[in-house]
Amino acid sequence: MYRFLFSSKWLGYLLLAAIFAAACVGLGRWQMDRRAETLAEINRVTSNYSAAPVPFADIKDQFRSLAADREWTQVELKGSYDVAGQRIVRNRPLNGQPGYEVVVPFKVETGETVVIDRGWLPIGNKNPGSPDAVPAPPQGTVTVVARLKPAEPELQRGAPDGQLASIDLSAYSAELGYPLLTGAYGQLASESPAAADMPFPFPKPSTEEGTHLSYSLQWFAFGVLMFIGFGYAARQQARNAAIDAEDAEAESADTDGVLMHSSGPVARRRPVPRKRKNATAEEEEDAILDAQGF
Repeated sequence: MYRFLFSSKWLGYLLLAAIFAAACVGLGRWQMDRRAETLAEINRVTSNYSAAPVPFADIKDQFRSLAADREWTQVELKGSYDVAGQRIVRNRPLNGQPGYEVVVPFKVETGETVVIDRGWLPIGNKNPGSPDAVPAPPQGTVTVVARLKPAEPELQRGAPDGQLASIDLSAYSAELGYPLLTGAYGQLASESPAAADMPFPFPKPSTEEGTHLSYSLQWFAFGVLMFIGFGYAARQQARNAAIDAEDAEAESADTDGVLMHSSGPVARRRPVPRKRKNATAEEEEDAILDAQGF
């Protein structure tokens, strides 16, 4: 009944269904991986973002090589800003608006120098390609609380003087001409004393999981539905084939009264006529012989 499934046509359909289902499974797993990354980021934000600041001396190794689970950890540093080393980072959108970020080297009292990202500035209206004004950091000794962020990779594009294409700390250090701790930088949370004019502070990262789980379940469902559709199509094909076979058997009956049987053709018997009233014996005998084909 289902022998047609072994035909090249239906084997091709099955192969297409398997390829489609495999693609759906791959996309579903990709969404699950993205969900795992999102949940890990949410866990880091929840654990570290608002926790008590850690002294720089206890965590300075993270500025050399930042562990993933220490991102957003608050660090307290004491030292001074190198105003001459201040730069703005290009192409840094915030809430859908284009702008810049302001980074400044911060010389810690213990002798190391780290980079502090002091905040965000919108694009300017006076000079294309730069903000209208860049607020200066406070002078003298400053106590800074910053959140750890990993250094960014180098981008294969240039930037005007006084600007950076990304927070690539190694390239930044080479431009400054003195060493920086290049594993991580600090995103400013607070500074004391505070400057009169500040860049816009960064908003707290989102802790919403998003739609990755629902998307992954949808892709898995699509893969299953492909095989369900294939099975339904095969069942309909089998039913149609059975109906066609019955119709062909019925149409094979000979119009002259010959029926097709599995053992061969069988003559259809003519019905014996009913006895007619007032018929003679000879007439009845003739009628019976006629009915039997004699």
